[in-house]
Amino acid sequence: MLSLSLGPISLSIGHLLVLLAFALALVVGGLLGRRYGVPVAGPVSDVFLAALVMARTGFVVSYFGEYQDNLLGIIDIRDGGFDVTWGLIGALAMVAFLLWRRPAARRPLSIAVLSGTLFWAATAGTITLIEQQARGLPAVALDTLDGKSTAVSDIAPGKPMVINLWATWCPPCIREMPILQEAQKNNTGIVFVFANQREQAETIRSFIDEQPLDLNNLYRDPDGELASAVGSQGLPTTLFYNADGQLVDTHFGALSRATLARGLETIRPAQP
Repeated sequence: MLSLSLGPISLSIGHLLVLLAFALALVVGGLLGRRYGVPVAGPVSDVFLAALVMARTGFVVSYFGEYQDNLLGIIDIRDGGFDVTWGLIGALAMVAFLLWRRPAARRPLSIAVLSGTLFWAATAGTITLIEQQARGLPAVALDTLDGKSTAVSDIAPGKPMVINLWATWCPPCIREMPILQEAQKNNTGIVFVFANQREQAETIRSFIDEQPLDLNNLYRDPDGELASAVGSQGLPTTLFYNADGQLVDTHFGALSRATLARGLETIRPAQP
């Protein structure tokens, strides 16, 4: 499963696990704080914030070239651009600082942070292992706007492929379309597929005619079979498949140039 819908809100599983780990650390910290008579919720929040800031900083540094034309995009975390390694470094640095400055809170704070970290690592690791068992191209078919049916595996055999799940009523989908169009033009060795979800061909044609877009491989997923097969509960969702047809990366939510560049790195053919 890539994402989860909670009423009108959709979250990627990765982000949801982070929030749950933070909540668990707060609960454990609150209980131990009462026992030891020291406030722990504040320090736990400081650790979470430090991890968030460092994860974002590390990602921006790695892909700074993609932000040079849009510096405000650096603070737009809606693109989901975070570096896990930098985030862990930030969290550890803040924990070390707090343990040094607040000796009375060392035990409850350590246990609270460790509880959240272990929960995140265990659940994320388990989900990754489960997903690795079913990472091939789904055995579903997509329709062209002319009504012809094509199996996903037959669209670009032997080539890396980016599949974008989108809809005309989805503002984040529309916002990322120019970025995907640009990448499609500049990465000829990678096939980009645009799989519209549950809309009629006339609706899609009208949308494309109204927008300054030139998209190749435009398909319909009339019953949302592809989204169901990959576990996507929200839009937009972007799937990155390597030349062997294995899913190696996913992105839930609107892409920025930086987050798209990160995904393309995972599937781009090695240079001889």
